[in-house]
Amino acid sequence: MAVDLHFKTLSELQALLSAGELSSVELTQALVDRKEAVDDKVQAFNSLDKEQAIAQAEAADQRRAAGSVLGPLDGIPIGLKDVISVKGQPLTCSSKMLENFVSPYDATATTHLKVAGAVLSGRLNMDEFAMGSSTENSAFKTTVNPWDLERVAGGSSGGSAAAVSAGAVPVSLGSDTGGSIRQPASFCGVVGFKPTYGRVSRFGLVAYASSLDQIGPFGRSVKDVATVLQTIAGHDPKDSTSIEQDVPDYAGAIESNKSPWKLGIPKEYFGEGLDPEVKASIQSAIDWYADQGCEIHEVTLPHMDLAVAVYYIIATAEASSNLARYDGVRYTHRSKDAENAIDLYFKSRAEGFGEEVKRRIILGTYVLSSGYYDAYYLRAQKVRTLIRLDFMKAYETVDALLTPTSPFVSFKAGEKNEDPLAMYLSDIYTISANLAGIPGISIPCGLNSEGLPVGLQIQGKPFGEADLLAIANAYEEAHDYSSQHPSL
Repeated sequence: MAVDLHFKTLSELQALLSAGELSSVELTQALVDRKEAVDDKVQAFNSLDKEQAIAQAEAADQRRAAGSVLGPLDGIPIGLKDVISVKGQPLTCSSKMLENFVSPYDATATTHLKVAGAVLSGRLNMDEFAMGSSTENSAFKTTVNPWDLERVAGGSSGGSAAAVSAGAVPVSLGSDTGGSIRQPASFCGVVGFKPTYGRVSRFGLVAYASSLDQIGPFGRSVKDVATVLQTIAGHDPKDSTSIEQDVPDYAGAIESNKSPWKLGIPKEYFGEGLDPEVKASIQSAIDWYADQGCEIHEVTLPHMDLAVAVYYIIATAEASSNLARYDGVRYTHRSKDAENAIDLYFKSRAEGFGEEVKRRIILGTYVLSSGYYDAYYLRAQKVRTLIRLDFMKAYETVDALLTPTSPFVSFKAGEKNEDPLAMYLSDIYTISANLAGIPGISIPCGLNSEGLPVGLQIQGKPFGEADLLAIANAYEEAHDYSSQHPSL
């Protein structure tokens, strides 16, 4: 198959499959070949069972030949972040703690993909237990940016973004706790979507911070992520935080929901620390929307400056609780040097967890401890409510918000490793959407002077995914940024 097959959109691949010009086996083999050709450089995959992927593709071809295609994802390869359960496949969370663990069941999102006939194609690298902004915290490897192999792919879903960017899969799934889909999408020049909290089931997603985590798709185009979101969204009784609300026709909404829209520009996103070239690209996108007749309003989110502090209290507190289950007793790494039960806990965790995970567990345990709970955790929850109210007030006058996804483009590997606070600030523009539970999308909106992608973030009302997709698609269709790819 021609090399350009690797950079075709999901829609283009669907058309080739439907026309009989391409089989799922041919597509899957071509992408396996692509993975083998480029992944020594990019390091996006933790594992890939080629035989299993080809077997799924053969089944899809048989369904197509029999006239019983399951839907738009039937026969399409999709990669999964190594934090989403697939029965019989590794579930490592890129941690030594789960290095040899195999999932005994499917996540609900995985079940939806299987029902849709998707070819589950590989486990994708990530920051350990989704804790990081660069995929340098993986216990196994550092995923790099296909646009510049000396730079990071972003995190924590760096493998999911890089695999799509490098042409190894057309679409993938990641998880977003504080920007872990949108920020790597921005760095790698692809589209990344974080749904409203509760729109996609978290059942089978290994928990980092349960009130913040959300599964979402990566793709080459807005329509690609809309197709995947349509497949994985919906109420799930297995997840107590899943919302019982009908899922709109996202593809139809993209076509029917047209401008002009009322768009807000939060002044807090355009202050100190924003790279001038990133700012220029975002301003150019804002000007384009204005030229289309959209009403542009400056809005304010008064508690935005507290978002990072609030996030790192709430997220680490929940991580401290969630990660207590990794004790070396049952299915996790078990120290061989332990002499008693207490020793087993200490040594297993010391050996199994990486430095960043330990840092966050310690911080979370501290803010939940006696005498500090009210001062930190309870107060953070109250401010979280104020942050959500800021967004709701803004949405009284606008349909969506336009902001940078990240204050800067992808940085060089190792550049921020010695300064955890600088690394945490990488997500300063994405964290607030998780705290407020609202949806957000990052789309490519240009390249800087070094040829590195810049991402435009669009944030919307709760369960306003259809509007966000339409707003993003309008910009994408008028520009060619999504069709630009790294040369590798």
